[in-house]
This record gives sequence, structure tokens and C-alpha cells, in this order.
Amino acid sequence: MKSMTKKMWFLQCLLLIECYLVLTTEAVVQEKADTAIPVTTLSPPEGNTTFIDGTTWCVAHPGVSQADLQNALDWACGLGMADCREIQEGGLCFNPDTLLSHASYAFNNYYQQNGNSDIACNFGGAATITKNNPSYGKCSYSTSGSVSSSAPPSSKHDLSYMWWKLAVLLLLLYFGS
Repeated sequence: MKSMTKKMWFLQCLLLIECYLVLTTEAVVQEKADTAIPVTTLSPPEGNTTFIDGTTWCVAHPGVSQADLQNALDWACGLGMADCREIQEGGLCFNPDTLLSHASYAFNNYYQQNGNSDIACNFGGAATITKNNPSYGKCSYSTSGSVSSSAPPSSKHDLSYMWWKLAVLLLLLYFGS
């Protein structure tokens, strides 16, 4: 009887974990779908991409609305796969904690990783190319697309890792006793 109760407890715990993982996976997929910026653009003819001579950076355009800037930032750090760890709390570029500053860092990271082409610095009109280095203090804006980060990893990944650790712990508790 005791063995049957243990098995039921174990199965209920696994079911709970599975439900959580399914719900969080759906939430992340929905969150990414919500952050997409639908922009209708025509692709340039192949071989017609303009590259800017010299060292350039991509920064947020100061005249853009906060809503447009936030949408573009969300896209850059989400579907655009820019490395935004440095603008998270604890990162070298977190301060100043402004939308314009964070968007500039993310836009530049995306721009550098995507060949420094003028089409990689658009973000629906929220960004512009500059020849003035926007780096400040310990915050360095990359010019090569390779950004090293000293910021802690994203908390979304920490949460799923925690659930896997819990599942392993439950297995050990169940089979260890």
C-alpha cells in the first residue's frame, strides 16, 4: 500500500511539472509572437545591399515614439537574436536605464552581427547609422559583432533549469528511499 501511495505521489509530481513546462513553453512562444514587428518592406535586389565605408554603429533615433522604440527593442532582443545581456540589470550597459540607451545598444548588436549593412539598421525607422562611437564608460558598443558579456544569464532560462533540477530531485527522492 505504501509503495502504491509513493508511486501516485511521484506521478502527480511529474504531471505537475509537465503541465508547467507546457504552459511556460506556450507562454514563451506567444510572447515571441507578440513581439514581432510586422513591417512591410521590399527586399533589395540581390547584390544591391549598400555597405557603409569606415567604422559605423547603429543607434536608436531620438525622435521615435516610445512605443515604436519598445517594439523594435523587443524584436531585436527576441526574434532578432541580438545579445541583450549587457543592457539587463547588472550588465555594463544597463545605465543609463533609458529606453533610448537600451534600444541603441540592442540595435547596434543586431547591426554588427548582420554585416553592418544599412538594411540591418532600420527597425521600422526607429534606428539610424552613425560614425560617432556611442560607447561610454565601461559600456563598449561592438564593431565586430562579437560581444562578450559580463551580465548574468537571462532569468527565463534559469526558471526552466530550476524545474529540471526539481524533476531530478524528485526522481532521486523517489528511487532513493
